Amino acid sequence: MSAGASALEAAVERVLWDEAAIRRRVRELGAQISRDYQDLLGDALVENPPLAVGIFRGAIVFLADLMRAMPIPLECDYVQLYSYGKGSEAGEIQLLRDLGTPAQGRHILLVEDIVDTGQTLHFLCEHLEARGAASLKICALIDKKPRRRAKIPLDYVGFVLEEDAFVVGYGLDYAERYRNLPYVAVLKPEAIAS
Repeated sequence: MSAGASALEAAVERVLWDEAAIRRRVRELGAQISRDYQDLLGDALVENPPLAVGIFRGAIVFLADLMRAMPIPLECDYVQLYSYGKGSEAGEIQLLRDLGTPAQGRHILLVEDIVDTGQTLHFLCEHLEARGAASLKICALIDKKPRRRAKIPLDYVGFVLEEDAFVVGYGLDYAERYRNLPYVAVLKPEAIAS
């Protein structure tokens, strides 16, 4: 193991979901979402495929794997948002990068790495509804319930996190690090700068 890999592993307190569990759950989600869109759209699925929208940057890994698990016509785009808060508290949400694809009349699947307070998704849902999306569904890898502020209906959830732990890996980061871990883990408190 290299020194860099050792440093990544040393910051991990415990693994919550390993590679195999994530891979299995993503396949299950992809199959369920595909069935639901086939039922919803029928023959129109080919002419107006769902638009999978990843919330940049954390959802990149999840979205890539989820799309490969969906054997239906599908388009992809990204949005980028930023919450200008202090520390770990959410603040004012800014849309840094909007869809490159028009939302009007589209069936949009929002793909998020983790739903914490829910405020970002609440903001984004209102934004896309105002732009005329035909439907919105939300798929979250992790539903982190303890800090929820905004009531957000999650249509598809990979895993539920009942504790208020700081998690990293599989796209989730702390200070832009740990996204490349192949599993989701709790970060040691001493690895988080005050």
